[in-house]
Amino acid sequence: MKLLHTSDWHLGMLLRSGRTYYDDQKYAIDKICEIASEEKVDGILLAGDVFDKSIASQEGLQLYNDVMTKICADLGIKVYLIAGNHDGAERISQCSELLKKSGLYIAGSLTSEVNVINVGDVDIYLLPWISTDKVKTVFPEKADEINSMEDAYQVVLDKYRESFVDGHRNVLVSHAFIVNAETSVSDRSAEVGRATMVGSHVFEGFDYVALGHLHGPQDISDKIRYSGSIMAYSFGKEENQVKSVTIIDTEDMSHKIVPIPQLYRRKTLSGTYDELMKADYDKDILDGYVRLEVSDSYVGLEATALFREKYKNLLEISGKSLEREDAKITMTIDELENAENDPETVFDRYCMDILADAPSDHLKELFTKALAKYEKEVTEE
Repeated sequence: MKLLHTSDWHLGMLLRSGRTYYDDQKYAIDKICEIASEEKVDGILLAGDVFDKSIASQEGLQLYNDVMTKICADLGIKVYLIAGNHDGAERISQCSELLKKSGLYIAGSLTSEVNVINVGDVDIYLLPWISTDKVKTVFPEKADEINSMEDAYQVVLDKYRESFVDGHRNVLVSHAFIVNAETSVSDRSAEVGRATMVGSHVFEGFDYVALGHLHGPQDISDKIRYSGSIMAYSFGKEENQVKSVTIIDTEDMSHKIVPIPQLYRRKTLSGTYDELMKADYDKDILDGYVRLEVSDSYVGLEATALFREKYKNLLEISGKSLEREDAKITMTIDELENAENDPETVFDRYCMDILADAPSDHLKELFTKALAKYEKEVTEE
């Protein structure tokens, strides 16, 4: 059989000022459906972070509903889905038994039963996002053996391996942070949770491990792969990543990578104020998501407004600091436009750029006092 591996859709993620990535996500997922049809796949492995938040937005839920209806009902392709750390495990698994009849298999939360779907000589194992506490609760007899996330995975996957059938292909869908895997800026939740990292050896024995969690597509080994997110959610490394899905043929366990076309490019542009204003970029750059690095001037609201006339999807901008000639301030457009209403956020970002560290409690206290004094002076004038 042929399987398509994808992950990290993050439906409902906000772009800026309440606007979402709905159009981008729908475009990418429609392309995935086209790839699934062209490749004549029998199933889609969706390795977590379907939604961006545990309580999904109405828009995100609607897109999810439309997509699953299209894949399962219209295309007749089965979906094997697990909850990631961004998903609401209990919510996403509602009516899961009923949905199996429509070809949608969901593993929301870990249970003591091995979650496996048999398809001929292929067994597809579903392992949603786990925590050490969750595994201790589900397997209390093993609680004393679990001192790390790696221990937790070992306990669960040892249980799964007991279900292996001679002669069957064993495919695992999981959401995990593998040691030494490459991260992107949009993988901040993974970076913060480095204590959740596990060695790839915990997946030993499986013929293919379809991973989600990290947004950069990458092979951990010839049997373990991150499909990556369906679109670029940050600048930096993701600008140059080719977003893709992976097609696995269980006949010989070969797999190939198929790129996902993107609605908009994401690009960092650098230069002086005049160079950036006069530059003759291609339409896909001008219409795409842009971060500007202005090398010769401070960038305030007036300059930002002028830049936005040229770059309609300007998301971030950096310019020289007013305080230090050799320093730069980087801010999102939302932060710039709301600076007057949210000075604390501006101060936090200033410290990160100038001091390369978050402000200490003492600095925050001094800033709050200075801000209060300024506001009092303004009120009395």
